[in-house]
Order: sequence, then C-alpha cells, then structure tokens
Amino acid sequence: MTTDMMTIRELNRQLVAGETTSVELVQAALDRINATDETIHAFITLSETALEEAKASDEKGYSTDRPLQGIPLGIKDNILTDGIRTTAASRMLEDFVPFFDATIIEKLKAAGAIIIGKTNMDEFAMGASSETSYFGPTKNPWNTDYVPGGSSGGSAATVSAGQVLGALGSDTGGSIRQPASFTGIVGMKPTYGRVSRWGVIAFASSLDQVGPMTHNVEDNALMLETIAGHDDKDSTSAELDVPAFAANLDKGVKGMKIAVPEEYFGAGVDEETQATVKAAIKQLEDLGATVDTVHLPHMKYGVPVYYIIASAEASSNLQRYDGIRYGYRAEDAESLEDLYIKSRSEGFGMEVKRRLMTGTFSIASENIDDYFMQAGRVRSLIKEDFKKLFNDYDLVVGPVAPSPAYKFGENADDPVAAYQADLLTVPVNLAGLPGLSLPVGFSEAGLPIGLQIIGNYFDEERIYQAAYALEQVNDASQQRPE
Repeated sequence: MTTDMMTIRELNRQLVAGETTSVELVQAALDRINATDETIHAFITLSETALEEAKASDEKGYSTDRPLQGIPLGIKDNILTDGIRTTAASRMLEDFVPFFDATIIEKLKAAGAIIIGKTNMDEFAMGASSETSYFGPTKNPWNTDYVPGGSSGGSAATVSAGQVLGALGSDTGGSIRQPASFTGIVGMKPTYGRVSRWGVIAFASSLDQVGPMTHNVEDNALMLETIAGHDDKDSTSAELDVPAFAANLDKGVKGMKIAVPEEYFGAGVDEETQATVKAAIKQLEDLGATVDTVHLPHMKYGVPVYYIIASAEASSNLQRYDGIRYGYRAEDAESLEDLYIKSRSEGFGMEVKRRLMTGTFSIASENIDDYFMQAGRVRSLIKEDFKKLFNDYDLVVGPVAPSPAYKFGENADDPVAAYQADLLTVPVNLAGLPGLSLPVGFSEAGLPIGLQIIGNYFDEERIYQAAYALEQVNDASQQRPE
C-alpha cells in the first residue's frame, strides 16, 4: 500500500469508510522503512507495539473529527516516549528508556495517533546537518550525497521519503524549518509557548519549541491543533485557546500586507535561492497580497547572539548528565571528579562539547556581562525590530536558508561557516515568533528550496492561510524524491 502521495485527511476518510485499516497503514509504513531506511537512516528506534496499537485503534472505529486516529507518525528522539528508547542521538543516553510520555505525546495518543518510532537528529539537537548523531548521519532523500538539514533531519527525511505522512521536530534556531526546506516538506515552528515543552530534552530553554513536519499545509495544521495548548507542567506554556487551524485555511491572502526584509537577500544568500523565493513572493502578490521591502537593522547580530544564549543555556541544561543517576557512565574512573570528567568526555560528541565549552565561557563570572548579558540586550533589540514591523504588516517572508542542502562534510572543518548558515532562521527563535517553511521550488541540481513565512505572536492561523494559498498555485510540495 502506497500512502506518500496521500494526505492525513484522505487516509482518515478511508479509515472512516472502512477502505483501509490502521494495521494496514502501520504495516505499509514499516515496510517502507525497512525498504529505504538502510539508505536514509531516518530512524534510531522503532516501536515494538505500533501494530498492536493499530489493531486496538481499528477495533474502536473511526470518525472525521479525529483525523489523526490510526495514522503512524515519527517522533524526534529528544521527545520522551514511555517505553520507547529516547537517546537525543547521544552516547550519553544510548540506553535510556523513559517511564512517562511528554505532554505532546500524551496529546497525540489521546488523538489516536500511532507512534511508529524515534527519528534521528543532531546530538542533543546541536547541529544543522544531522551529521553529529552518535548513531550516524541521516541522508537527504533527494540526493543521499547531501545533508537533510538539522537538527530534525530524521523527522524531515522520514516524511520526505514517504515513510510516514507526519513527524514531530524541535526548533531551537531553525531545526524544523531548515531541514524542511532542504527536504521539500512543510515545517512549522510555533510561537514560543504555543506547545508544551514538558518532556522534551532541553537544549536552550528560552528558545526550544516543538512543531509538526508534513508533506502539506493542511496536515501540518491538523497536527499543530492536536499538540498545541496550555500545560500546567510547563510554566512557559501560554494560557490561550487553540484555533481550528485547518478549518480556516482557504481565506486567501487578498488584502494581507507582507514585509520582505532586505537583509534576507543579502550577502551569502545564493542566486538560485534568491530567484526561487522572489518568484514565490511574486505569486503571493498575484494572489492579492501587498508586498513591501523593509529593514530589520539588528538581524545581522542574530547568529552571535543566538550562539551565546543557546550555548549558555545548554551548558546549564546538560550539567545533569554526569554519569551518576542515569546516562553513560565511564567504567574506569578513580574518583568522583574523574567520573564526571570521563563520563562527559566520552558520552558527549565533539559538537556538543564545543558548545558546552562556549556556553560555560560566556557565563563565567568574569565574562557574563560582556557576553551573556550583552547578548540578552541585543536579543531585545531584535524583538523590537519585529514588533515594529508587525504594527504595519501581517507577515514577514524570505528564504529559509542561504542555499539548498550542501554535501556531507562540507562544513566539517569550519564550524563558524556552519553557524552562519542559521542567519535567516535564528531571529525567529530569539524573538519567540512562529515561522513556517514551505517548499516553493528546486535548484538546478534538483534540491528543494523553501520559503519562510513569519507571523506575529500566536498568529499561526494567518501563516497557514498564506502558505495554503501559495501551495495551491505552486506545486513544489507535490514533488517527491525518487
């Protein structure tokens, strides 16, 4: 059974009509994973109970008001899943099996979704290529010589390769949007606070946010409706009602005012990406939107501000991995201090250690004012830039990444160049805004290129409306890798 050209809504109709079963859908997904994942390596761990859960779902019966029931989904491996190994793609958590679910997993299970497995990622979500995974890299389904992006590369690849129709990723500085752009799918980073972070392994707590990754806009909206909402267990969770995102997609963009920052087309953004994204922006104009060129004067500071704040928060969050209570523990330690040092040195990979060292340096007592505190002040300026724009505009659009996917190893010896590739995505996280990546075209090499649509706080509904309108006239999201 082939489902990769179908939608969640279409499969729900088939389930309701008795034309298929969840057991068939899950088995088809497992067959597809078995046939392709030796090449793609999208998954770290598969669920041993998915078929049993599918059978139980079939016995309950289906309805159109529960569109995710019986649908197999992938989950990024930094989201806790009761009874299913959760590693954050690190040796440090290689054998960790949680005994409870993250809030978002509870919500998916309550909606009847089937967790088919845990997807590969950059270790502890630190990376933009999925090359830093302890379990080996994920490949881009469009061309396996190229990275799928990161850190949610496994979630992006499993959807792009047609193994599943949807997956969850997490986005700290672009880790949903950039891999979605690199693999030709739709990826939404919701407003900070829209989705509970309880049960998500923390990287940078003021930046992390979980969101859906799908083939199309409607499926994405359905998934966000399911996982969004207030959670008493997460003090940063917003006490706001969740709109019916998927019910209001067809309002179009006529009358919308869209801002295009000049900085999104500056030095470092390649010509193919600029031309493809500008053509998509012209399609939005043709659909009735008003488009103006604007400025985001402090955006140029986004990368250094992000890497100071994110690394500092990671330094704090990852202190808990010390070889004592759980996680990797060195066997030949001669003292408590030696145990700490050896467990962390052997348990963490090179990129994680690089960021922990950077973060620890920036919050040291002699440095904190010059680095961490200063970064916080500039972060406030970046937020103000966006707030001023949203006084006059409904949306902000531009490229997701400076280029399409790059080849494995291309930035291995130059981490600064790799970090600069986050230039167009990190401002959204620093400001706490929602942003979506929508496929809008391809490079001459046949690699996908995404358009980034950024909205005001908790205005995901308007983002989805613009993305859906563009999706109807731009067929990039209908393309699939061979």
